[in-house]
Amino acid sequence: MSVSARDFGIVCGIMPTGTNNAITDVPGVKVGHVTIRKGNINTGVTAILPHDGNLFRKKVLAASESINGFGKSAGLVQINELGSLETPILLTNTLGVGTCVNALIKRAIAANADIGRTTSTVNAVVGECNDGPLNDIQAMAVTEADAFAALDNAASGAVAQGNVGAGTGMTCFGFKGGIGTSSRRIRLDGRDYHLGTLVLSNFGRKGDLTLPDGRRPVPDLPDSAEKGSIMMIMATDIPLEHRQLQRVIRRCGAGIARLGAFWGHGSGDIAIGFTTGVTIDHDQKSDLLAMQALNEDRIDQLFRAATESTQEAILNSLCAAENFTGRDGNSRRSLADWLRASPKE
Repeated sequence: MSVSARDFGIVCGIMPTGTNNAITDVPGVKVGHVTIRKGNINTGVTAILPHDGNLFRKKVLAASESINGFGKSAGLVQINELGSLETPILLTNTLGVGTCVNALIKRAIAANADIGRTTSTVNAVVGECNDGPLNDIQAMAVTEADAFAALDNAASGAVAQGNVGAGTGMTCFGFKGGIGTSSRRIRLDGRDYHLGTLVLSNFGRKGDLTLPDGRRPVPDLPDSAEKGSIMMIMATDIPLEHRQLQRVIRRCGAGIARLGAFWGHGSGDIAIGFTTGVTIDHDQKSDLLAMQALNEDRIDQLFRAATESTQEAILNSLCAAENFTGRDGNSRRSLADWLRASPKE
């Protein structure tokens, strides 16, 4: 079980979490990792699957938000134009994006022989962060087999966090970053729904991190500019319009800001969100469709949930990550190590 912020008494916000406090609390959502560690190679792939079915044929409503666009993600233009997600989402290092795009396309074609022939092509969605300081990114070590493996081992339930998958070589606020996740439970019309966020944290300037209790941990590293990145993947089972979903994922930025970051010029801060509460049939025959959406007077609950779950997911990525030595001896300290050495007075 990964160490979490709550293990140190750090709680973000007031809303209740889901059972696993993870993006997988949204029914049907699964997460898988492949971690690659060999000498100077410290990288990997993380896969997020909205459901077990054929995602190309049964798309989910989706949106993306560029808080600061210094990033090389794939597939975001079509997500925002059409409002749908038709492949799983893969996260990896910056120079692994093309490889992961190819893997998603091949997997989609294998399940849908009509792609690019008698129907549309497929929009592969991949997010990235630069793990260069701890990984020999020029080696381009991520393979299509790694991407397939991350997709194939995706599971529901608890999610491995920290130095795993795409998070293997990441840095956050000068500490060891990586994969983190958190969720919030929301009651609507007498039924429980969930909103969960998974982050790939690789952003924030040393000394800017501010914990909810006001402490400001500072790692023993040289000062540097804010030029990292963060990918935020938000899932919910609440039915939403595309416009509503985009409004909600925009609040992931508030979760970053609560921790002291200002998403600087060289930072790629990207949010991708989807709802399993609205599906889109690729082979739909009807001219008009019945759709469900949230009463907008209730949307503040989702704004708070997106903010709190993003903030906590980032802290979980920092606490779950262990002390790490990577490429050419470059090292990063775990926030958990700092917290153990600097308990609250």
